[in-house]
Amino acid sequence: MNQQLFLHIVERLERFAGKLPASIQQPVLHELTPLKQLFLEQRAPRFVLTGSPKLPVRELVHLLFGATAATTDGDPLVELFRWQTIDLGHGKIELLDARGADDNAVAQVEDEISGKPADVFLHLTGAIDKTIPARQVETLSVLCKRNQTSGRTGKIVGLIIDGRRPHSFANGDGEPGAGVRLRDAIHREPELRAQLLTIVQLDASAVSENGARPQRVAQDLAALLARELPNDVRIELARISRDPNSQTEIARLLVKSTAALCTAIGAQPIPLADLPILTTLQLMMVSGIMYVSGRERSLRAATEFVAALGVNVGAGMVLREGARAALKFFPGWGNVVCGMVAGAGTYAIGRAATVYFVEGLSLKDARRTYLASRKERSQRRLLRAKSAQTSVESAR
Repeated sequence: MNQQLFLHIVERLERFAGKLPASIQQPVLHELTPLKQLFLEQRAPRFVLTGSPKLPVRELVHLLFGATAATTDGDPLVELFRWQTIDLGHGKIELLDARGADDNAVAQVEDEISGKPADVFLHLTGAIDKTIPARQVETLSVLCKRNQTSGRTGKIVGLIIDGRRPHSFANGDGEPGAGVRLRDAIHREPELRAQLLTIVQLDASAVSENGARPQRVAQDLAALLARELPNDVRIELARISRDPNSQTEIARLLVKSTAALCTAIGAQPIPLADLPILTTLQLMMVSGIMYVSGRERSLRAATEFVAALGVNVGAGMVLREGARAALKFFPGWGNVVCGMVAGAGTYAIGRAATVYFVEGLSLKDARRTYLASRKERSQRRLLRAKSAQTSVESAR
């Protein structure tokens, strides 16, 4: 989907928000923020490798993401202490390998980080390594400091490479051996303590076919990062992890914000003029859910899905405008109810898209979800409106 289209819609919404009553301007802009982050600012997550240089990049990427690493231009990966974009097939990452860097190379890496701050520092060590070299931890500390001055506090993930069973443990608490050594080494640098997210052990002896799913512990790590990192990289991490919980969480965020925006827009007394905005927002919401699930983002495919639900844009317009006409005898409340119609419909479409694309249910189940969600949402909002109206009348 063309990001310029969404940029155009966002600009229109921001101008529209400026004309809204002061009481709802900020709520509208608040709901618009996550959509901007997820759509306009979306990018590949950035990983910096530090620590032991023993494991080649390709093998590490395969262990973490279950894919063979390939740069976007098809050239073999080379370690030049520079950012490289790696296509995993089901998502992309940016990776900078800073392992083994001398003073000159560390300075080069700092320059790279200054232009593109990292999201995650992966610090590698071997399970049989008896010590954690101080030089490696110092390099990690220097790079993390530069990252912070560049505007982002990166998370630190310790990776223990082992030939035995994989497992993970938060900060190494209660675990013997390599986990404790790595945790203690990182904690000796006070500024790094708060940045340490977790320590994970991977089985380097695992051999699987290209494109296979990553080890479960690595998949859990990607899901953890999808929850912990900012919105601008969450969608790509959800695609990479292929974790249904992460995908569902982001889909719910998309549905919540889009439904809230459509409710606010639909409540304004501007017949017909809001229809293109509402329709486009709904289709972009569906295409976003499609992308989170691992599919390509497409307004055309989103339109086909909405049509398959039995949702007719023309009928929706008649319903909403008819509601406005019928409710003109109730000043103020008529617009509120019209907003509820728009919000309930948007929420129902989003729930149906989530169960179909993310949860893998059938189109028939998606239709049922759409009808049930719309009815439930409409009834709940109508009860709130009636309660509010009753309170106002009682106050008089």
